[in-house]
Amino acid sequence: MTTKRRVLVTGATGQQGGAVARALLSSGHRVKALTRRPDSDAARQLASAGAEIVTGDLGDAASVMKAAKDVDTMFLMGNSYEAGMEEETRQGILAADAAKAAGVGHLIYSSVADANKKTGIPHFESKYLVEQHVERLGLPYTISAPVAFMENFVAPWSIGALSQGTHAFAVPAKRPLQLVALADIGAFVATLVERRERVFGKSFDFAGDELSGEDQAKILSQAIGRPINYQEIPIAVARQQSEDVALMFEWFDRVGYDVDIAALHRDFPEVRWHSFADWARKFDWNALEQAS
Repeated sequence: MTTKRRVLVTGATGQQGGAVARALLSSGHRVKALTRRPDSDAARQLASAGAEIVTGDLGDAASVMKAAKDVDTMFLMGNSYEAGMEEETRQGILAADAAKAAGVGHLIYSSVADANKKTGIPHFESKYLVEQHVERLGLPYTISAPVAFMENFVAPWSIGALSQGTHAFAVPAKRPLQLVALADIGAFVATLVERRERVFGKSFDFAGDELSGEDQAKILSQAIGRPINYQEIPIAVARQQSEDVALMFEWFDRVGYDVDIAALHRDFPEVRWHSFADWARKFDWNALEQAS
């Protein structure tokens, strides 16, 4: 029988933290959802699902320590896009220290796959600095490191083009890319919570599927019910938007994620892994019609 844990989830009103909180709640665990916006719709939805909403900020160590005082486990994640790379690192280190001071028995830190491979991508490097700090803390820890999210293709910066029939991304059409669904991130972290001692001191890169942009577009066409064409965004255009993101796209093309997906899925059968086709079939495409 799986021991039911009390888990503090940071970033709980965001995409990834929300997926983790929902997966834990659905597995019967008790969730404290840390958020700076306790009155947000996302916070109210989590409260309705059974989470305890606590107000706090990763930049405020006292608020994190207070929230972490009575939990078995803490899920820690940062957001470089919102906070900036340096601040993400600073907050991550501060929050990890607060977890140790509060006596948390298991710290799960959300990084990114291949952060330890000297990628030169700023928002990978910022997470790796926190990884290194967590590893030195002397606190039982696990590193959870997902690849790119399938949901990125329906994010605000993507959905406009998709609504016009174009799946646009800054890598060549035939270049494979590993992807993972947010639901699988939540389920994977819930599994780490439940495996506890068996995953102490370990780091896991994880993915749900691997396929090219060309193949992604074919699957999207089938799921949406109308033709979707793949378009490679020139890297110079991506660079005008963000040097950090341009470096990531260049790395995707030159190196890319390298999760052994078959072995991972054998090792973690508890996660009902979604292929890209599974995810596309389940997604509510009404939002796409509204964007067109």
